Amino acid sequence: MSEPMSPDTSPHNPSPWRPGDEPDLDRTVAYRVPRAAANEAHTVRLPSWTEPEEIGSATVAAPPPPSRGRRGRGWILALVAAVLVGVVGGGGVWAASKLSGGGTQPQDVLPANALAYVRLDLDPSAGQKLALFGIARKFSATRDSFGGDDPRKALVTAVQKDDPDLSKVDYARDVEPWLGDRVGLAALPSDGGGDPVGALAVQVKDEAAARTGIAKMGLGDGKGGLAFRDGYAIIATSQKLADEYAKAAPLSGEPRFAADLDALGEQGVLSFWMDVEKIAEAGWSDVTATPVLQQIRGMRFAGALRFSGDYAELAGITRGGTAMPGRPEPVKIGQLPASTVAAASISGLGDLLREQWPSIEQTATGSGGDMVKQVLDEARARYGLSLPDDLATLLGRSLTLALDEQDLDGPQPRVGAVLTTDTAKARDVVDRVKGHLNGMERSADFATAEGDGRFVIASTQEYADALNGAGTLGESETFKIAVPDAANATYALYADLDRLEKLYLDGLNGQERADAEKLRAIGLSGTQGEDGSTFTLRVVFN
Repeated sequence: MSEPMSPDTSPHNPSPWRPGDEPDLDRTVAYRVPRAAANEAHTVRLPSWTEPEEIGSATVAAPPPPSRGRRGRGWILALVAAVLVGVVGGGGVWAASKLSGGGTQPQDVLPANALAYVRLDLDPSAGQKLALFGIARKFSATRDSFGGDDPRKALVTAVQKDDPDLSKVDYARDVEPWLGDRVGLAALPSDGGGDPVGALAVQVKDEAAARTGIAKMGLGDGKGGLAFRDGYAIIATSQKLADEYAKAAPLSGEPRFAADLDALGEQGVLSFWMDVEKIAEAGWSDVTATPVLQQIRGMRFAGALRFSGDYAELAGITRGGTAMPGRPEPVKIGQLPASTVAAASISGLGDLLREQWPSIEQTATGSGGDMVKQVLDEARARYGLSLPDDLATLLGRSLTLALDEQDLDGPQPRVGAVLTTDTAKARDVVDRVKGHLNGMERSADFATAEGDGRFVIASTQEYADALNGAGTLGESETFKIAVPDAANATYALYADLDRLEKLYLDGLNGQERADAEKLRAIGLSGTQGEDGSTFTLRVVFN
């Protein structure tokens, strides 16, 4: 059984979450019994979503149904439940030992030539289910969904809202008997070389019932094609394509896809993958011509939404593409003062500015570049700046912005910037800007400090001196959970919501205030290098 992610785990470090960690018991949370033999009927009775479920040796009873007054939010709450707490079925979870999260995945039945792929899994690993259960109980919107809503029904209801032709479909009769827990969508190249086409893989429990139910939902009369493969219904734009997809080599066997997902680790509730180079070659000429896509041609991108007991996490990686020359140095966000309540840090902006400066100037002289040209001319004339060199000096090898808890709600909050740069050049640029401001009969109301390759600009001298020292923010438990692997990150973001909430909590009332108090921190960390990049975005809960 997979273990929950530790606080310092990120895609940069080897993840303890790996696909296939758990034994494939050939069951899902929806089935809860072994599958029928090939010659037996496939439809089995499912326990009610409101039945009590076991967690270890304890029993969690289903909570009372929501009041009638809240019915107006029905499908919205159900959609929230489908993403956040759908895997626990609205009424609890099975004993962890019974939650395999194994079995066939959509990538095992969709074709290997997919350009992009998205997967929703309402039966992920046991650790994910248990973490989701704990987080969902904290908030009013997701807590309400524990009144018995089937997250699969929520998805069908959402589709019905957007398509009046589906209004006659009865979920209990036409959908529930066959619909499984996993869905995958792939974008695939078209036969004629035109725009990509879509293919949907839906896990089913009864092929015969699925064929009838899907027909009632509008597939038929030449509107599309349907085929079956390894417990999934494959829906395509034509029967010919559906049959081809059902026989094609699977996406899970494509070496680059498999390597990317292995590097990503646990796929969680929602995962996605995209091959940018294939998309560029698929006939989207208007997209292919964009300069940005040309720069990242050959890149692949994968990500996952997953959960631990303390946080929700969106993690991603990139692989391939044009390798960066070297790697930016790690940021030093963890060396800020312990009293820091918010900070952002990034490396390599100075070098990036110099590299991109010809493109910036070209934009300024091109059509629609009047505003850019005006800003550049004003910087040169007013402040005597030499561009791009002076601006690159201020951006430095790394730039960190910080906000302190002291005087946070006062008339002059303590804010500052820490530059890792050539301090002599930075001092010269700042002195020129100060001289210009003083010459305009207005005080240059900021202070500076410097030392050991670090130049500090802050709102007060006291705070500048504090930023110039070695702080201990990185030792905070909240920071370590919110910003994983901060010591190796080349960019990072941090906000301590427990200490920032004084700025916004008084404006909230009742349940909104209670929900806001459950939020502890937000953090982002990532790396860039020759082998690709990573990022981890976390929301930490109390």
